Amino acid sequence: MKKYCLTLLFLSFFAGNAHAFKVKHDFSVFIGPFNASETSFEYAVSPKNYHVKSEVKTFGIFDTLYPFEAQYATTGNIKNNKLETTSYKYKSKSRFNRREKLLIYDDNGMPVYRVSSKNGKEKKVNIEPNINNEDTTDLQTVFAEMARQYSQVKFCDSRLEVFDGKRRFDVIFRDEGQEQLDAGEYSPFKGTAHKCSLYIDKLGSEAEDLLWEVSSDRPIYFWILEDEASKAPFIAKIEIESTPLGKLQVYTKNITVEDNE
Repeated sequence: MKKYCLTLLFLSFFAGNAHAFKVKHDFSVFIGPFNASETSFEYAVSPKNYHVKSEVKTFGIFDTLYPFEAQYATTGNIKNNKLETTSYKYKSKSRFNRREKLLIYDDNGMPVYRVSSKNGKEKKVNIEPNINNEDTTDLQTVFAEMARQYSQVKFCDSRLEVFDGKRRFDVIFRDEGQEQLDAGEYSPFKGTAHKCSLYIDKLGSEAEDLLWEVSSDRPIYFWILEDEASKAPFIAKIEIESTPLGKLQVYTKNITVEDNE
């Protein structure tokens, strides 16, 4: 569940301005017949660094069946026009498990050790240098990189490499053209949107959660609109046509863009 929610949140990392800014999103998440979750996501970017944080919590009937809550945070520097992670951490709680993870990176943006815990049992692992992990990053920074690309060229096609401290996998974006979005009960946003898709290539890794099970052969679609006031592009809708629990739809209820001077 954790990467499933995380990916949906960080698909919204799409504002692109030259100055320092902060963006906050509010989402409603629907899975099958369930109004499953309200989530918040905030990120800030300046010329030299960036940080991202989010919170996810299920509620209502879905919370009774599949309780889950989590907090995520990434910090990083921007050097030579490249985003380099300096730390990544998350904390989550489900019905039976409490998990935490902290990744620490060196000055070149490479992870050097991982601290993780499950139900209070902590484990620290040194991450050995590996040529297969060069030019990889954490999952959240991948979406920051993709956001910057889209802001510059208004096109989604890209393949980016991720290493999460244990496994390497690829995130594949594809451009799907344009579609008209209408405002509705769950989102006030409308207009001609740019449609993109996302796939996870797990490179032989075994499935361990819901995102792993659905994203290799079922694309995650997302629709990008432009905020009228700030002209910042943002995600208005996210959709997976089929999951083990039914169709997934995420709507942006509100977006707030502020200067971060």
